[in-house]
Amino acid sequence: MAVTAVYPGSFDPVTVGHMDLIRRAAGLFDRLVVAVLVNSEKKSPLFSFDERVIMLQDACKNIPNVSVERFEGLLVDFVRSKKDAVIIRGLRELMDFDMELQMAQVNRIASGVSGEGIETLFLPTDPKYSHISSSVVREYARYHVPLKEFVPENVLEAMKEKGIVK
Repeated sequence: MAVTAVYPGSFDPVTVGHMDLIRRAAGLFDRLVVAVLVNSEKKSPLFSFDERVIMLQDACKNIPNVSVERFEGLLVDFVRSKKDAVIIRGLRELMDFDMELQMAQVNRIASGVSGEGIETLFLPTDPKYSHISSSVVREYARYHVPLKEFVPENVLEAMKEKGIVK
């Protein structure tokens, strides 16, 4: 049986840490779906929903078993639609673990049918990327810090086109 993993996030913007996790997860599963979500809590995203999807598709184009899809609503509903899928989450630090564990438990309960809910698997971030997050990238961009080491080349180009970085 082929196993599908779903790596969800807002990816605003996608970072080199995200890409490392995507490559590693793609090596562990038959299929990896990178699920870009509409984040209704963010009032002013750096990139539109469509721009984030396009940037991720471009960044993942050379990873054969990876697809990028968009979703809105509950993650468990999206994952359930993928049949026999697991959720992949990256962990950068201890604070991530507390929040991600809580979400994994809630998702398992919410998706459970006869006690068989959707599983979440955690991948620790490569230490060289543990300081990188989309929030850090957005903040650094605001202060014109060079971002070449933080985001894939196509994302850096998109940021330049939008005048976010020089």
